[in-house]
Amino acid sequence: MRFKNRLFWIAAFIAFFVDQLTKYWVVQTFSLGETLPILPGIFHFTYVTNTGAAFSLFSGKVEWLRWLSLGVSLLLIGLALLGPVLDRWDQLGYGLILGGAMGNGIDRFALGYVVDFLDFRLINFAVFNMADSFISIGIVCLLLASLQKPPNSHHRSR
Repeated sequence: MRFKNRLFWIAAFIAFFVDQLTKYWVVQTFSLGETLPILPGIFHFTYVTNTGAAFSLFSGKVEWLRWLSLGVSLLLIGLALLGPVLDRWDQLGYGLILGGAMGNGIDRFALGYVVDFLDFRLINFAVFNMADSFISIGIVCLLLASLQKPPNSHHRSR
């Protein structure tokens, strides 16, 4: 028997591992609030904490966001285990979203906040992390998957 939705599990594991590894590196390397210009004025590593959702949305709502992360993670795991075999883009998209949701969810449960550090100053964007990036890339993958599927035609014959 083949392992179902293999790309989903690989994408989820890699996204979760990269997210947790980069956050660990930031916490071990920087003091809270410290910044390291990679491209001065354009891109910095800046260690901040975030009690909100991706890109600092819903700041201070960590309690319900931790349960949302858990719910999304369980739903996606259920889909991969119990649902149909997904196409490549769906597997990649859902896997990246799972890895990101789990990465930020672990932070919310263990720390009460999420570690953020990717700081694009050129566009004055909120500081974010790899989990946020993986969730966003996962959504793009799902959009690509939906564009590749033929539209359902539910026309009744008369």
